[in-house]
Amino acid sequence: MWTAIGTLPQEEVNTLVEHSVEAGINFIDTANVYSEGLSEQMTGAAIRNLGLKRDDLVIATKVRGKMGSGPNETGLTRKHILQQVDESLKRLQMDYIDLYQIHGFDPLTPLEETLSALDSLVSSGKVRYIGCSNLAAWHIMKALGISERNHLAKFVSLQAYYTIAGRDIEREIVPLLTDQKLGLMVWSPLAGGLLSGKYGRHTSPEDSRRVNFDFPPVNKEKAYDVIDMMQEIALTKEVSVAQIALAWLLHQPVVTTVIIGAKRPEQLEDNLKATGVTLTSDELAKLDRISKLSPEYPGWMLERQGADRKA
Repeated sequence: MWTAIGTLPQEEVNTLVEHSVEAGINFIDTANVYSEGLSEQMTGAAIRNLGLKRDDLVIATKVRGKMGSGPNETGLTRKHILQQVDESLKRLQMDYIDLYQIHGFDPLTPLEETLSALDSLVSSGKVRYIGCSNLAAWHIMKALGISERNHLAKFVSLQAYYTIAGRDIEREIVPLLTDQKLGLMVWSPLAGGLLSGKYGRHTSPEDSRRVNFDFPPVNKEKAYDVIDMMQEIALTKEVSVAQIALAWLLHQPVVTTVIIGAKRPEQLEDNLKATGVTLTSDELAKLDRISKLSPEYPGWMLERQGADRKA
């Protein structure tokens, strides 16, 4: 399915990485499962081809997905993690990974086993920090508790889907991240291209990846309302809709960094300009009203009961 996201040759990958580093980006995220290791391989090749200094970069990758047909080639068992970290290092042509993330939840493997394996990687020097991705709030909190109780390396970050058209993590996960002081890395900040400015209630490009890979799931009618509002603001600022969507994320206190997935240099340049877009309090309020989540229990009760203490 990854061909729907990108099929760039190595030379074009080199160009994108070079432009990114020149613009000040030093964080690159990938995963072993992306095109069955090809993404890691091309990332490592680009760094070597460009002669970039390894220690100037923060390289992140992931483990969890199916990497073969055998029963031990998937999941978060100690066996699979220890095998896959070596495979990732080989493909990346590196001797350590800055941030090694579990790519999701494995219901068949105890968290104690997974965290113990990850801790051994930190102790060995193969991994500097560990993180998680696509977990529920209770998964994260349980893992943090296990790590603290057993004196194991703790997750320092979460990689999660978060956009102005998909604010679900604000219900449980954002409060947890704020309370436990975990970083948040946002994946698919333009909702799979839906917030790129190419889409609207009556427009849908035929060459978009969403034609063949309609992901992540989005309430499109609500998203179109948000896009209409972003278009108004974008026109007044003379910027793209994509820049407004990215700028909104950068204005959220819980967001540590935003992972962009540009396939062309012009996309990369447009996305990077979002760092220079400042949204006024009035603009943020308008965007918040049009995109906010509907009240849901126990959130509305917690807010009601906590009002006197906040006052």
